[in-house]
Amino acid sequence: MKVLIIRFSSIGDIILTTPVIRCLKEQVDGIEVHYLTKSTYKSILSGNPNIDKLHLLGERLSETVKTLEAEKFDYIIDLHHNLRTRLIKLRLNVKAKSFNKLNFKKFLLVNFKWNILPEKHIVDRYLETVSFLGVANDGKGLDYFFNNIYDLQSLLPASHQNYTGLVIGAQHATKQLPVHKLIEICQKIKQPIVLLGGKEDFNRAEEITTASGKHVFNACGKYSLDESAFLVKHAERIISHDTGLMHIAAAFNKPIISVWGNTLPEFGMYPYRVTEHMSMEVTGLKCRPCSKIGYPKCPLGHFKCMNEQNTDLVINFKSIN
Repeated sequence: MKVLIIRFSSIGDIILTTPVIRCLKEQVDGIEVHYLTKSTYKSILSGNPNIDKLHLLGERLSETVKTLEAEKFDYIIDLHHNLRTRLIKLRLNVKAKSFNKLNFKKFLLVNFKWNILPEKHIVDRYLETVSFLGVANDGKGLDYFFNNIYDLQSLLPASHQNYTGLVIGAQHATKQLPVHKLIEICQKIKQPIVLLGGKEDFNRAEEITTASGKHVFNACGKYSLDESAFLVKHAERIISHDTGLMHIAAAFNKPIISVWGNTLPEFGMYPYRVTEHMSMEVTGLKCRPCSKIGYPKCPLGHFKCMNEQNTDLVINFKSIN
C-alpha cells in the first residue's frame, strides 16, 4: 500500500502530524508513506525515518501533480484540506480521506463565544482521519528528528549551558507577549535564559536582553530551525507562545509554560502529551478569542489578553526555581 499525506504548513501543524506518520508506518504492514509539504518546511521532515519519500510543492501545481501521478498512490490522507489539496485530489483521482477542520464550530466560538468544539486535541483528530486503515493512537506523542549532530557548547556560551528557553515569537502579533511583559518574565527568573525565535524577532530580543541583564542570551535569528530545536531539547524548561517551537518542545516532553493571547487552548493545539504543562491566559475577556489564527494588532486596541498576563506565574511553576 502506498499512501500520500498532505500538510503544507506550518511548523507546528506539521509537527502535530508526526504521530499519524509513525502510526501508519508501524501499524500497517508493507505500507509506503509519502508526504507532501512546502519546501520551506523540508528540514522538519527530511530526517523522519517513517517517511519513505518526501515531496515538495512546486511553484506550479501542475508540475507537482505530474510527479505525484507517477507514484500511483492507493490513498491520500489530506491533513490540510484547502483549495489546493482539493485540486490535487481531483487530479490524482484516488481514494482520499480529509481532515475535518471544524471551521464552522470555530466560527461560532470566535464570533458568538459558543464553544461546541470537541474536547479533543488536534493530534487525536488527525489520527481519526486514518482510523479507517486500522490505525490507532500509540500514545507515544510527537516526533522531531534532527538532520545533523550538534554540540551545545559550540552553540551557547559557557554561562548558558543550563537555561530556560523563552520563545518570544509567533506568526501573528496578537499571539505574542509585548516586549515589556517579556522583560518582566526575564527579570523574575534569575537563572540563565535563552531567547528563541527567528530573524524577525532579533531586534525585540535585543531590547529584552538590554533591559534584563547578562543572564539573558539572544539566540533569535542566529541558528537554523534544526539548531533551535536542539536548543529547545536541551533547555531545562520552555516558556512559549502558541507557536511551532512549543510543539517541538512537546516532542521532547519538556516542561512547558504556554502563553495564550487571542487564541484559546480549547482550539485543540495545546502542548500534546507532556508530563509538566501550565497555561498562562487571561480568562473572562468577552473579546477572546477574537480569531482562530491571529491579527497584526489587537482589533480593539487594548490588547488585554496579553497586557494583563500575570507573569508571576512563571516563578510559581514547579519546574522553575
